[in-house]
Amino acid sequence: MTQRTRAHGKIEVTTYLPTPYDEPAAGPALARIHVEETFTGDITGTGVVDFLQVLRADGSASFVGVERVTATLAGRTGTFVLQDSGTVADGSVTGSWFVVPDSGAGELAGLRGEGGFTAALGQHADIHLDYWFE
Repeated sequence: MTQRTRAHGKIEVTTYLPTPYDEPAAGPALARIHVEETFTGDITGTGVVDFLQVLRADGSASFVGVERVTATLAGRTGTFVLQDSGTVADGSVTGSWFVVPDSGAGELAGLRGEGGFTAALGQHADIHLDYWFE
């Protein structure tokens, strides 16, 4: 088994632009949300992501996203792509993500990993990524 290292950190959202794209008379609304963020901790850099979100009448939501991260991790600098999924409920955001295979570039080529994030709505997210290099 490949040895994994756990990276810890935080994300601060710097841009949050929601755009509804389907608001039916009955059933949940659909929205696209463009987010730009800053990573600190074991992963330092920036990310840009577009989420697709299902917003239910009770205020809870489910979302998926694809995010390019430009960062330094383990002393290596480059980019990689995360695929995200998660929920918003009771004032909390919870999600999981994985590094899209073959998405690493620069010194992050070969990066693989999986992890997740949690945050109180509107606050910094606590993140982790269990990663390895192929």
